[in-house]
Amino acid sequence: MTLKFRLGTDNFKKLLDEGGYFVDKTLLIKEIIDGNDVTLIPRPRRFGKILNMTMLRYFFERSEENRACLFDSCAITDYP
Repeated sequence: MTLKFRLGTDNFKKLLDEGGYFVDKTLLIKEIIDGNDVTLIPRPRRFGKILNMTMLRYFFERSEENRACLFDSCAITDYP
């Protein structure tokens, strides 16, 4: 599968389903689990804030659909 640059894609599942290229930021999940009570994510425009929030949603949200396969090739799978 050829990876493609998807400009403006703000949905983690859609990005992976369409074969988009992305920088693996799934360790943010570990930081949120192990971190403080409050996490502030101040980043400039177009930095991937919404994409990261949808990644968190797909990781934590319970669903009829099994979404674990979304994270099979990501760094977060190396942590229990």
